[in-house]
Amino acid sequence: QVQLVESGGGLVQAGGSLRLSCAASGRIRRLNAMDWYRQSPGKERELVARIISDGSTTYASSVKGRFTISRDNAKNTWYLQMNSLKPEDTAAYYCHADVSAYYSETMYSSFSYWGQGTQVTVSS
Repeated sequence: QVQLVESGGGLVQAGGSLRLSCAASGRIRRLNAMDWYRQSPGKERELVARIISDGSTTYASSVKGRFTISRDNAKNTWYLQMNSLKPEDTAAYYCHADVSAYYSETMYSSFSYWGQGTQVTVSS
């Protein structure tokens, strides 16, 4: 029904920047909440940043002031601008969305979707 496609990961030196993108497509009525999570080997997946339908944002304390989540409603796309990257930011980053999506011609419900993940590696 709905697909999330991420892009923008890669290798960067400490202090550098990267921007991740997540594009949603399919039978979308509304994107209710859009998130970025990350997971390092041996650690649990953690919420990095969230933006909800009214535009309000929340951040993990470890990234506050360095990362910015934003969205383009017309494109059903959201972004994570990551500045002043640190080696401890190295992880697989996943986008996630709570989506109001159509499951028939006129009926819709709320669903949760994940992107495929993109690797971010920060070298010291």
